[in-house]
Amino acid sequence: MTIQHTELIDKAKQMEYKPFTADDVIRLAPMYTLRPNKSCDSAPLCQYLYNYYYRVKYCLFDDALLLMFCSDDGEIYGFLPYCTEDKIEYYFKLQETYFNEILHMPLVITSADEEGVALLEDAGAFDNYEVTEAEKSKDYLYDAESLRTLAGRKYSKKRNHINKFNQTYGDRWEYRTLKYDDRDEITSFLRLWMDKKEALGEGEGINENGDEFDPVLELEAEFNGIQDILHNEKLFEHMRIGGIYIDGKLEAFSIGDYNPAEKVAIIDVEKANDDINGLYQVINQQFALHEYPDALIINREDDVGIEGLRKSKLSYYPIGFELKYILSQNDFR
Repeated sequence: MTIQHTELIDKAKQMEYKPFTADDVIRLAPMYTLRPNKSCDSAPLCQYLYNYYYRVKYCLFDDALLLMFCSDDGEIYGFLPYCTEDKIEYYFKLQETYFNEILHMPLVITSADEEGVALLEDAGAFDNYEVTEAEKSKDYLYDAESLRTLAGRKYSKKRNHINKFNQTYGDRWEYRTLKYDDRDEITSFLRLWMDKKEALGEGEGINENGDEFDPVLELEAEFNGIQDILHNEKLFEHMRIGGIYIDGKLEAFSIGDYNPAEKVAIIDVEKANDDINGLYQVINQQFALHEYPDALIINREDDVGIEGLRKSKLSYYPIGFELKYILSQNDFR
């Protein structure tokens, strides 16, 4: 593709990035499925959830959606464009021009999905870029039917946990699809869950740039994002949220989004009372069973470099990974 630099400069001057709002999650959702992409970012709820942490901004330009993330230290990162496959090179170069000519900085893209990277590699768009796999940011992909049924020998331990849970709680527990009216109960449970996590503490995690971060700070940002989501009634019509009740009390909940083009369910949030054996296995299965009966793949996001999360995610036998890459422009002057 021949792209005129003067045209790109003229277009870049017209671009305007705006803060990402709850209404934008619903309005912009169709843009995320314009090209193949199985990452957790192939549906908008994940990005909005961490809006307090990354301060997401978007630019809806012609027939593409462009995003940027702003860190506390003033760094600005781009994101691969959401557009049709045949136009990704053009919008990638337009984004590069915006960063270079308007922001006067090199383009660095984090969490670049493998499908988009492959398209740009085929187009020869990386001559002046360093492309690095973000190993600890890869998403775990699972066969959805396997998580719904937990059939087969390899899932025997999961079924044992669920059987013991059922033996203990019998008909005292139930799964519910949660609604806007449940928001205060969810928030109360989440605050208790957060307080316990912060009291226990966790080791360092790894973010999209390969840098260490404090998981407690990310948990607080996630808490703020969940609060924001729960207090927006329109979002309840877009996202999927379910909980496990024991003796009428909420003890676990999960929030997800869905990419209908790929039939990929994205599990954005999963919280459960750690003191109840088998509860995580139950919410994992029940959420997939009730909210994603037609999904082919379930994306349970990355492990952020935390060993305990890695072991937990591997124990569900992923069928593959959605790889992520860091793209760094190396000839900017």
